[in-house]
Amino acid sequence: MLGRYQSNPGMDHWKAAKKVLRYQQGTKDYMLTYKRSDHLEVIGYSNSDFTGCVNTRKSTFDYLFLLAEGAISWKSARQSIITASTMKAEFLACFEAIVHGLWLRNFTSRLGIVDSIIKPLRIYCDESAAVFF
Repeated sequence: MLGRYQSNPGMDHWKAAKKVLRYQQGTKDYMLTYKRSDHLEVIGYSNSDFTGCVNTRKSTFDYLFLLAEGAISWKSARQSIITASTMKAEFLACFEAIVHGLWLRNFTSRLGIVDSIIKPLRIYCDESAAVFF
C-alpha cells in the first residue's frame, strides 16, 4: 500500500514506513515452511474489498496459493475498473485468481513436482454470489 504514495509521501506515510521496517526487523527470523506430503495440490484463496480506495473508488483484490500448506504465490493489487457491487468485485478477484491458478498448476506440473492436471483447481472465495454468477 505504501508504494501507491511514492510520488507524494506525507508524514503519515513516513510513520507507516517506519512501522513496516520495525515489523520486518522483528520478524527477520521467521520463514515459510512446507510439510512433506504425498498429496500435493495447489489450492487458492481469493478476496476483494468493495471500493476500498476512497480516491478512485476502485476495489483491491488479492489471492494466495498454497502447496504443501505453504504459500507459493500471492498478489494484491487494485482492480483496473470500478465495480458497481461487492459481487462484481469478488467475481473479478476470483477470475484473476483462476487465471493465475491455472498457470501455476500447469507450471508446477511441467516441473514434475505436482501431477495435478487432471484434478480440478480449488479456489476458495468468500462471496457465494460471485461463485454462482
